[in-house]
Amino acid sequence: MENNKKCLISFVVPFFNEDKCVEALYVRIRKTCEALKMDFELICIDDCGSDATLRILRRLRKEDPRVKFVSFSRNFGHQVAIMAGLHRASGDCVVVMDGDLQDPPEIVVEMVNKWRQGFDVVYGIRTSRKEGVFKGICYKLFYRILHKISLLHIPLDVGDFGLMSRRVVLEIRKLNEENPFVRGIRAWVGFKQTGIEYCRVQRADGASKYTIRKLFRLAFDGLLSFSTLPLEAATLIGLAVSLLSITYGMYIGVKRILLALNIIGPENVIPGWATLVCSVMFLIGLQFIFLGILGKYIGRIFIQVKNRPPYVVQEESGFEDDT
Repeated sequence: MENNKKCLISFVVPFFNEDKCVEALYVRIRKTCEALKMDFELICIDDCGSDATLRILRRLRKEDPRVKFVSFSRNFGHQVAIMAGLHRASGDCVVVMDGDLQDPPEIVVEMVNKWRQGFDVVYGIRTSRKEGVFKGICYKLFYRILHKISLLHIPLDVGDFGLMSRRVVLEIRKLNEENPFVRGIRAWVGFKQTGIEYCRVQRADGASKYTIRKLFRLAFDGLLSFSTLPLEAATLIGLAVSLLSITYGMYIGVKRILLALNIIGPENVIPGWATLVCSVMFLIGLQFIFLGILGKYIGRIFIQVKNRPPYVVQEESGFEDDT
């Protein structure tokens, strides 16, 4: 990529009740692009929040036509919002980032330099983050589990913050994922990728919209979308339990034989009812666990084959002239 070429960079930013951050983010993105000497468009997706975010976006749109926005008819989720922005981005490269200013726009300068060197994907690697201890442990554990069991290489400690070339975005647009996991899809597409380390700072205002329940849901989306290990584990654990059951049965059989030969006394034989009940309950519990895993996969198939649109737009502005 030639350094002197005037390129367009698209910023895709989902918002959910981030009215205290919108203007500050816009100013920092504008200054970053001025430093890069690049034209930009800021594509904001309002995920049907209840604050003044949409009103601020309308005003910014009037003041600067480079600001464009989409407003959903209801809350469809962070990952779906990112995909909506990617489908509308027209830049030579596209940056995905959160709207709470935890992802510093200034890091984009380094990402663009890497892109100009020929990289198609430049992702941000979080060297540290300001969430609570419990959330921090959960994040680290999730990324390491996903890294180990995934069918492809998904880098450690990498979120959605990153830059993608236009050809990567065009390939992602071809996908029809009902439950998108953007950082996994980005890795799956391939091309030349690299990472840039950065410190994820504290939120500029308010509390994180990712509750523990939402984080676990995102984790399940990632694990189920890019790994079949849970299904394979059902077979392996079932086999292990069966072997243990056979071994225990042989052990009980030997004791019965020894009892019949008067080699051991009846006090050495465990009454059967407790053993039977515990064994049956253990096996029933395993069956329900793996039925639940199967149900998760089947449920995703059920949702996918209905082929509903991933989101519904209530209002959008700035895309009328786009091809």
